[in-house]
Amino acid sequence: MTTFQLSSGDLTADRRAHYAHLYAEGGDHVAAIDMQTQALALAPVWAAGWHNLGNYREAAGDLKGAADAWRKVLALSPVDIFGAGLKLSLTGQAEMPPLPPSEYVEALFDGYSDRFDTALVENLDYRVPELLTALLGEVAGERAQFAEVIDLGCGTGLFGEQIRHRTSWLEGYDLSQGMLSKASGKAVYDHLAQADILYGIAAARQAGAVQADLVAAADVFAYFGDLNPVMAVATKLTAGGGLLAFSLEAGSEGCDWLLQPSLRYCHGEPYVRRLLDQHGLDLLKLSREPIRRDGADIITGLLAVARKRPGASAAMSTKIAAATRATPLTIALN
Repeated sequence: MTTFQLSSGDLTADRRAHYAHLYAEGGDHVAAIDMQTQALALAPVWAAGWHNLGNYREAAGDLKGAADAWRKVLALSPVDIFGAGLKLSLTGQAEMPPLPPSEYVEALFDGYSDRFDTALVENLDYRVPELLTALLGEVAGERAQFAEVIDLGCGTGLFGEQIRHRTSWLEGYDLSQGMLSKASGKAVYDHLAQADILYGIAAARQAGAVQADLVAAADVFAYFGDLNPVMAVATKLTAGGGLLAFSLEAGSEGCDWLLQPSLRYCHGEPYVRRLLDQHGLDLLKLSREPIRRDGADIITGLLAVARKRPGASAAMSTKIAAATRATPLTIALN
């Protein structure tokens, strides 16, 4: 589990930082900046404090000052668990990265795991697991059974709860140990393991594991800009003739992928269609639906189900190891 220093280690600095937070919540970002600067004068190597200062400066419209603070974060915490590099990109101070640091994603969801289900489902009207399951029903039939399902980025198991009754074997993988602990408590998975999707799935699977006739990624690909590497992994895990089901945040038709202020990526539909074809996948169904709220905004998603062509080989990346060695399964459609 990734952790980071929320406290500066100095009680006075922490108190001033707390006041800064209260000022920021009240909309007084000038006062927040002043108090946070005072805190950092007492704790100058506190990466989390510099990160907050960057956020306050950004909110006040001082993008140059914000960028200076985020560069300080990177100097103090090069693994970038705070996503400072992403923030620099959004303010035009750095190139847009094709994906966020895995340490940032792990820390984000470890910190979010205890309130994840409540925050998304009850507060943000999060609908991806239900919508993706319904789309699978349209494609494969409401009574279709999948011999084996792999849930990539399974989180707390929201999609697993939806699909459990339609499979005899369900395995889930996530980068966050906190999220996996919550998923384990729901007792819907046959196998759960911590793994980086791009590099760790093969090692995390059980000995003799076979390709799945359904691979799902519910609300996962939004944390990848360039989808080519993760699509290669997902395709290799899918048996010939099997299904890949996933969701994205919808971008404009003219963009391939774009980092958003939420620090999540959106993707254009033509890009998705092109990529599926390149990886030997036939798009069976693509739906554009509202998937959650973000403040006053409604986030529109792309939900897709594609079938892997029998004998198709995914485009390989030199960074991606073979995810499976076994023979494929077929989908049993009832």
